[in-house]
Amino acid sequence: MPQWEPDGAIGPYVLLSLVAQGGMGEVWKARDTRLNRLVAIKRTKGELSSQVQQEARAVAALNHPHICQVYDIGPDYLVLEYVTGKPLAGPVAPDVAVRLADQIAEALEQAHQRGIIHRDLKPSNIHVTDQGTIKLLDFGIAQAAHSADTDITQPLLDSRLVVGTPSYMSPEQIEGKPLDQRSDIFSFGAVLYELLSGRKPFRGDSLTSTLAAVIRDDPPPLDAPPALDRLVRRCLAKDALARFQHMGDVRAALAGAPFEVVEPPPSIAVLPLVNLSADPADVYFSDGLTEEILNLLAHVPGLKVTARASSFAFRGKDVDVRQIAERLQVKYVLEGSVRRAGNRIRVMVQLVNPADTYPVLSERYDRELADVFEVQDEIATAIADALKLKLASGRVASRAATTDVRAHEAFLKGRHHLLRITPESLERSKEYFVQALELDPEFALAHSHLAWYYFLLAFHGLRPSREVIPLARTAARRALEHDPSLPQARSMLASITALFDYKWSEAQDLFRLALTTSPVPGDVRWAYGNSYLLPFGRAAEAADELHRALEHDPLNIVYRNARSIFLYVAGRHEQATREAQQAIEIDDRYWGAHFSLGMNYASRGMWTDAIVAAERAYALAPWTPCTPALLAGGLRRSGHVARADELCERLNEMPGQRHWGMVLYYLICGSTESAIEWLASAIEQRDLMTVIQIRSPLAAPMRSHPRWTQLATFMNLPVHERPR
Repeated sequence: MPQWEPDGAIGPYVLLSLVAQGGMGEVWKARDTRLNRLVAIKRTKGELSSQVQQEARAVAALNHPHICQVYDIGPDYLVLEYVTGKPLAGPVAPDVAVRLADQIAEALEQAHQRGIIHRDLKPSNIHVTDQGTIKLLDFGIAQAAHSADTDITQPLLDSRLVVGTPSYMSPEQIEGKPLDQRSDIFSFGAVLYELLSGRKPFRGDSLTSTLAAVIRDDPPPLDAPPALDRLVRRCLAKDALARFQHMGDVRAALAGAPFEVVEPPPSIAVLPLVNLSADPADVYFSDGLTEEILNLLAHVPGLKVTARASSFAFRGKDVDVRQIAERLQVKYVLEGSVRRAGNRIRVMVQLVNPADTYPVLSERYDRELADVFEVQDEIATAIADALKLKLASGRVASRAATTDVRAHEAFLKGRHHLLRITPESLERSKEYFVQALELDPEFALAHSHLAWYYFLLAFHGLRPSREVIPLARTAARRALEHDPSLPQARSMLASITALFDYKWSEAQDLFRLALTTSPVPGDVRWAYGNSYLLPFGRAAEAADELHRALEHDPLNIVYRNARSIFLYVAGRHEQATREAQQAIEIDDRYWGAHFSLGMNYASRGMWTDAIVAAERAYALAPWTPCTPALLAGGLRRSGHVARADELCERLNEMPGQRHWGMVLYYLICGSTESAIEWLASAIEQRDLMTVIQIRSPLAAPMRSHPRWTQLATFMNLPVHERPR
């Protein structure tokens, strides 16, 4: 009898150790005593069928350097070449991806010529050996093209049998249609996509949603040379006729396309300049100077600049500059300090290459406060010179800026308070923006930020939309009068036109203009996803917009939380949970991420988890109607009626716009009739959150209500949402 244990004997093979085990069986490392070589023995849970034995013999006949060899076959096991190395993983550089992909394609081409289709091509079945070459593993479920066995091509929805791995299966494989080599070509495209990007092209939170994504969705944009991107997308065509028809064609495309290795552009993170002034309150000035330098550098052609939120995430933290560079994926880091005394300032900056912590640039600037603009320019120019780059046109003169030092200082104070987003800080920000505009009425950025102040009051339910949105519109228009190209002002007008006026076509035109800016500000992508894509049920596209924003600002908790919300609305609950948790890891005091997490849990009936998240969100932000609504609803669903009623009473008495909060509360409680009544009121009052959240999973009962058609038509929205 075979002894399946260490030192046991299986014919001439001595078992050494169990390598892996799973639902299909076990894999053992063993020694062939006849040839004194290591082998891998794959033991199945039942006897090998005649079909599998036939395929094993076909694979054994391949004898290709990039295909794991089949040495022997037993009644319930296969003896294979023992391969050392690691499973294929990305992301890798394009030239490396092409080299590895060609080896995979060569192996598949050989198999296809012998009538063998792999049918389960995925990174874990492709190993990179210790010598850096490819070994294609596990043809164990491969189907000989001439086989008459039809069981494995039954439709999935009928048989519930998944043969293959969902994220890499071709559409025809999912639908149970007959397969040929073009199915492997689709899977090859999915593998190459992941090799280049480090992420799967098709993702879902369940088997059903993943299979639906493969059949329906196009993968997110791929950051790769255009020729390589076109090759991958042709492999991933839904229609097999639109793909490459043979692996030889794929190899020819890999060999013939210009996949030049492009040296990545220089990249920099500007850490917040340390405030060394006697007054700690002067931090607004050091922060403002940091942002101005950052904005100037963003206009240096060929320089990638990490956005503000990610750079500022390291404020006050004892983190090594090499770790910062690695976390932000930048080549250089600028750090320094600002000391202000009366009308004099001293700015010290140091540009560091973290690879060797060698200072590429170290400068000190002692100037009058009135010369602050020149200091900013000099620092940006010095950095560009050190990196052998050139500013687009000296100082980036813009009608958005001001030449009045006092107006500039008031604006910096206003922006400092605006970014904190509490009721008190928002009111302080308004005071400073008004002061800046009194000093310089043509200061476009101050007008634009004043518009954001009014918009945020409505967005967070602090003031009725009908009261403050007209003021936001006026401020945004004034900003554009003084700087017609200001993208933040354009996106503000677009958001108002969408969420307040329900004029979607006009909003789309405004967003298109804002999105033509290079680089596109993250705030513009956030507004486009929130105010336009989400109301139309295009949450997956909105999540892609925020993915692009996070590429330049990876530690921005607002963007990461927004992406969490978009993924939640798209029904991708696990991904949404991960995004919210990452935002919390960056800053546990950001209430929005706790709220998003609670919404996600509530939509899945996970009331204990939802209450924990909602408690934290409410403790941090009791002033916005959404947090008590979520907590009250969760408590009522869990039987804590008294506290739920108390919170609901507070919610109903909030001085701002509580309409969507009441809708949310009744939705969680399961009272659709009450929710729809409050929804009608919210729409009439133009509660901005109504349009944003109307496509969420929790709002689904309202979208099935008889009044939904009337309400959707009033908002000029399609009655039926797009399939996810």
